[in-house]
Amino acid sequence: MSGQKPPSRTDSSGQIRFQVDVVTEGSAPAPAPAPAPAPALAPAPGLSDGSKPPEESKGRFRVVGFLDSGALGSAADIGLPPDVFHEPDATKSDSVSLHSTGTGQTHISDTHSNTYYMRTFGHNTIDAVPNIDFYRQTAAPFGEKLTRPSLSELHDELDKEPFEEGLANGEEPSAAEESAAMAAKKVHGGTVKFGWVKGVLIRCMLNIWGVMLFIRMSWIVGQAGIGLTIAIILMATLVTTITGLSTSAIATNGFVRGGGAYYLISRSLGPEFGGSIGLIFAFANAVAVAMYVVGFAETVVEMLNDVDALMTDELNDIRIVGTLTVILLLGISVAGMEWEAKAQIVLLVILLAAIANYFIGTFMPTESKEPKGFFGYHTAILIENFGPDFRDDESFFSVFAIFFPAATGILAGANISGDLTDPQSAIPKGTLLAILITGLTYVAVAFSTGSCIVRDATGDHNDTVSDTVNCTDAACTLGYDFSICKEGGCQYGLMNDFQVMSLVSGFGPLITAGIFSATLSSALASLVSAPKVFQALCKDNIYPGLSVFAKGYGKNNEPLRGYLLTFFIGLAFILIAELNIIAPIISNFFLASYALINFSVFHSSLANSPGWRPSFKYYNMWVSLAGAILCCVVMFVINWWAALVTLLIVLALYIYVGYKKPDVNWGSSTQALIYNQALTHCLNLTGVEEHIKNFRPQCLVLVGYPNSRPALVQLVHSFTKNVSLMVCGHVRTVTRRPNFKELSQDYARCQRWLNKKRIKSFYAPVFADNLRHGAQLLLQAVGLGRLKPNTLVMGFKNNWSEGNMRDLENYINTIHDAFDLQFGVVILRLQDGLDVSHIQGQDELLSSHEKPPVDSKDQLISVSPVRDSDADSCLSKTTNNQTSPLITKETKSPLSLTDQRLLESSQQFKKKQGKGTIDVWWLFDDGGLTLLIPYLLTNRSKWGDCRIRVFIGGKINRIDHDRRAMATLLSRFRIDFSDINVLGDINTKPKKHNKLTFKELIEPYRLKEDDMEQEAAERLKAQEPWRITDNELELYKAKSNRQIRLNELLKEHSNSAKLIVMSMPLARKGTVSSALYMCWLETLTKDVPPLLLVRGNHQSVLTFYS
Repeated sequence: MSGQKPPSRTDSSGQIRFQVDVVTEGSAPAPAPAPAPAPALAPAPGLSDGSKPPEESKGRFRVVGFLDSGALGSAADIGLPPDVFHEPDATKSDSVSLHSTGTGQTHISDTHSNTYYMRTFGHNTIDAVPNIDFYRQTAAPFGEKLTRPSLSELHDELDKEPFEEGLANGEEPSAAEESAAMAAKKVHGGTVKFGWVKGVLIRCMLNIWGVMLFIRMSWIVGQAGIGLTIAIILMATLVTTITGLSTSAIATNGFVRGGGAYYLISRSLGPEFGGSIGLIFAFANAVAVAMYVVGFAETVVEMLNDVDALMTDELNDIRIVGTLTVILLLGISVAGMEWEAKAQIVLLVILLAAIANYFIGTFMPTESKEPKGFFGYHTAILIENFGPDFRDDESFFSVFAIFFPAATGILAGANISGDLTDPQSAIPKGTLLAILITGLTYVAVAFSTGSCIVRDATGDHNDTVSDTVNCTDAACTLGYDFSICKEGGCQYGLMNDFQVMSLVSGFGPLITAGIFSATLSSALASLVSAPKVFQALCKDNIYPGLSVFAKGYGKNNEPLRGYLLTFFIGLAFILIAELNIIAPIISNFFLASYALINFSVFHSSLANSPGWRPSFKYYNMWVSLAGAILCCVVMFVINWWAALVTLLIVLALYIYVGYKKPDVNWGSSTQALIYNQALTHCLNLTGVEEHIKNFRPQCLVLVGYPNSRPALVQLVHSFTKNVSLMVCGHVRTVTRRPNFKELSQDYARCQRWLNKKRIKSFYAPVFADNLRHGAQLLLQAVGLGRLKPNTLVMGFKNNWSEGNMRDLENYINTIHDAFDLQFGVVILRLQDGLDVSHIQGQDELLSSHEKPPVDSKDQLISVSPVRDSDADSCLSKTTNNQTSPLITKETKSPLSLTDQRLLESSQQFKKKQGKGTIDVWWLFDDGGLTLLIPYLLTNRSKWGDCRIRVFIGGKINRIDHDRRAMATLLSRFRIDFSDINVLGDINTKPKKHNKLTFKELIEPYRLKEDDMEQEAAERLKAQEPWRITDNELELYKAKSNRQIRLNELLKEHSNSAKLIVMSMPLARKGTVSSALYMCWLETLTKDVPPLLLVRGNHQSVLTFYS
């Protein structure tokens, strides 16, 4: 196969179809870095002279990058990557070896032929070896999407028409998507990406180290003591650590895009949870900007107040300073992530300097600071401050509630996941290390403040004592008497001075700078996080109308509109300047996010999906569940009413998104768990024996395309909805079998139509030579375990007398096959017919992007090439010229009167049935299916106003007896009925003109064997088995008369019924010809209201035992 090769061809769409195959043959030597001379290459017949490629390659495969003779000069000449160079070998081979030298270069060596294949193992094939680019999404940011050869391109016959296979999800990328992907690739060349230190560690540390570290830690130690403070810190750290582990697990389970907590939760739990938490998380970050800025402004205003430099009053000064600050922060953010990252580093340096300044100061006590409670490290102070001393109605949980917000901020790095170089590596390392460092810092501060500062101090140098022998507190042993503080009024010490860390530090103003740094860094992180999360949410179009905020600008795709929205939200709350009420809700919003991240890991592990395989292994599903529960508990500990508000908001948004059902599919763990549960329940059902009380009519409906016979689908759905299984079977006979892409698109359209109409049914198409063969496949194969149909439902074959009689033979034999397999059979007849597929303007089985423009003169309709007029209840024929029988174009034309009646008739079961009756002609006991279906119908709201009337056969002299017996049976079955009619004249001979009509009906199908030789009659019967013999006609004369008589009675008693449900007459297989049986059904059901012929499998489906 080394002679002729397919010509070079590229994909016109701009997307690379396959990887490049390089095939060279020529006479020129190929230069190489190896010192050995390269062998001469043979000329390449078939390429240089323009001869045709071999038959296998003709118009079939898309192999790009083949070169003509002498084309292989160097790595650059053949288009290899810059780190790959060619190295010919003295010994030739049919395969190419690609191997790494360990120096960053890749050698291609060939050992048996003059053909080089970069991708395959040396055979003339387009089969592709594993490549990461095959697994990328359409708009992959770090590489171009390649599409591997489809199975059809490798497997189908050579003479078969080539076709373009879709992407993995069955949809080709549009031109807009491809251009966007290419543009994104170009743009990303200049993007600024951060590593785990700059992108995650620094951000998380800055966000966790808040103002709490400087102005509240000392007060918490004073209230709870060193021991309980450390316990509080460890409890908070436990929650954040578990959440950090869960975040790491989710972040390492595949590529992480921008969106932070929203992206992690939505891709794990689905759009309902993700959409609800994404919105409140973005809002929480926006309001958190105001919280941090107000904290900064309050500190500035206090300083201005100390030097008597207020501009107006304290409240308005806070608003002025806060507004100026948030404008400055907005400018830094809009300038780009690079500037924002530089600002964060500056703030971190200041913050670290402030912390170091405090710890240095603890070792530098001075006498001037002693009256204010700072004595340096002393064992007496440590012992006294180790236990709690709760005051002012504080408790352990109230102090914990005050501290916990200081431990939040662990998602600051994850929130900019789209701006990280390697989110899978950066998020776990940066987040967990930040939790560790900040946790140790908090513990160290708690220990140091409790060891060198007393709880209460007067600040008066004169409050000293000389007698330290009988002291009962630490201050007394150190020469000071602060006992007056027990009466209140002291302004210094752990309990009274929030700025005590400034007192302790070596350089007080540096602590103030640290407070500024902590507040501004947290505000800046929130100002960046909120728009990024909101942008990701808007891109997914979860909430209609918010897509305007999805647009990004610049090389980093900055959400400038989101920045402005966050700015205005933050500014609004800054102007309120009273955040004591909103603060607990914000903390609860963050906690709700943490709870769902933990629950995501538990849920994904529980679902046991093969796709859940995070590279971060240090997590446990039960620990994550405990973390989720802990987060919920902490929510109520912090503020119970805020927790309730948060849960109600999440629930409301969840219900809204669930109701809107956004058209997204992210492979969430919810889907995986539903599958697991369904599989488990199906398997459990197989071990349970069926019981009469649990019988359900599980229906296989031979309906063709579901929208072609809406009346049949709607009626069956009426008695199976939320009760039993319904499968819309479709037998397709085609002259050219569609490819897999067409099949999958047809299937998706049909299932989409069912879902749109809220019909709870499955769609099951099969390909077969005829209706009977296809029905046999469906009857035997459809279903899973106990979820398997037991009742076949068909439409009546209205045009049986006009079409091919072999179709009639298949139709009747399908009924026989169903009875052979112990199925019940139900046939629906409407006098106007069932098939509406030829009528323009019907519901198309189309997705939105397939529909034509509104002003188009053509109309897309659902149609079969030739209307079968319910010819086979489910058969669709497809010709070579029509790839899909779902779609064709026709000009609009007015409906005929017949079609108008048919259209109205097809919608009659969709609307509510008014007051009327369902007449049940229970003539033969089939196990009770004839009675069960009408009962199930009357349980529906559409049929709730209808009453059941029962008609039974009987003798004229036993009418009362038969009525009482039936009433007793129905009451035992607990089935309500309005009337019971005993037909005493059922055996009366039919009218002569009706008998004559029946005779005319069967005349064309009679064999008339008495008018021909026996051999000729037998030969004709063998060729046309539907023929009615004279012997058969005479044998079943009484049964024929009964069908005529029953039709007369139906017209007499049930002409105004909403629906007639009647026992179906049986025909013995092999004895009654299909034409005679069809004549019976035609005669019985002619010119009456909608009629269901029902015959169960003669196994009881009703019982009066409990």
